[in-house]
Amino acid sequence: QVQLVESGGGLVQPGGSLRLSCAASVSIFSVNAMGWYRQAPGKQRELVATMPSLGRTNYADSVKGRFTISRDNAKNTVNLQMNSLKPEDTAVYYCNADLRRYYGDARAQYWGQGTQVTVSS
Repeated sequence: QVQLVESGGGLVQPGGSLRLSCAASVSIFSVNAMGWYRQAPGKQRELVATMPSLGRTNYADSVKGRFTISRDNAKNTVNLQMNSLKPEDTAVYYCNADLRRYYGDARAQYWGQGTQVTVSS
């Protein structure tokens, strides 16, 4: 079973920065994409940023120019550098991976447990 382990959430003042990290708990055969989603209280989960192995990185309009996603393909990790944070960025952030665990495995989506990001003065 693949587990995605997140770290780096916390409380930050408006205008501050945080860096989220996510790592797979086991070796992975192939990764199609890794990314981050978030869910604020009373709202649906939404895309923040995704980075496919092939193709363009995709950001939500609300975070463009402030957030940067990066991947280490050798380690199967994904990071999210968040700058110029705003109170509306407050949410639980979830790591996501679209992958095959081993050769011949079906492609599937996996989720982390979520990490809280709170932007408040």
